[in-house]
Amino acid sequence: MIEPVLVLNANFEPINVTNTYRAINLMLCNKATLILNGRGIIKSVSTNIPKPSIIRLKVMVNRPHQVVHLNKKEIFRRDNYTCQYCGKPSLELTIDHVIPKHLGGTHSWENVVAACPRCNHLKGGKTLEEAHMHLLKIPKTPPGSAVYRFGKHLQVYQDWEPYLENW
Repeated sequence: MIEPVLVLNANFEPINVTNTYRAINLMLCNKATLILNGRGIIKSVSTNIPKPSIIRLKVMVNRPHQVVHLNKKEIFRRDNYTCQYCGKPSLELTIDHVIPKHLGGTHSWENVVAACPRCNHLKGGKTLEEAHMHLLKIPKTPPGSAVYRFGKHLQVYQDWEPYLENW
């Protein structure tokens, strides 16, 4: 009952990922319809309930365009859990400011990267030129697209892909 379920707005825009229990409640309250089953059924005494993979809300929910918030987890995700100086993948990363804060650098998507502790220590409070280091890729704000926001589920739930691609 805790498996993720993709929630689509009335216009088929992906807006959320919820659990199976909540998705079934939305369907039973007639607030959502089943779009894709793909996971079997839940048997009760009086009826069989399909286990949803994707549901669609019956009423349009007006939401602002989603943005990815700047935090440690999202920086690591954007940089694919890889040090942006040496290219070593790791789960023990730190955040480094490309232009150090004491030199006027800001805490923004364009100025922060994931770095392994060794590279972060080597760079210290210096600029890239002073430290004789270079970035693997220029840091930028990640897209707010549905594929980026919900893409971590695509490895397991490939049936979501057609609904995420267009948004």
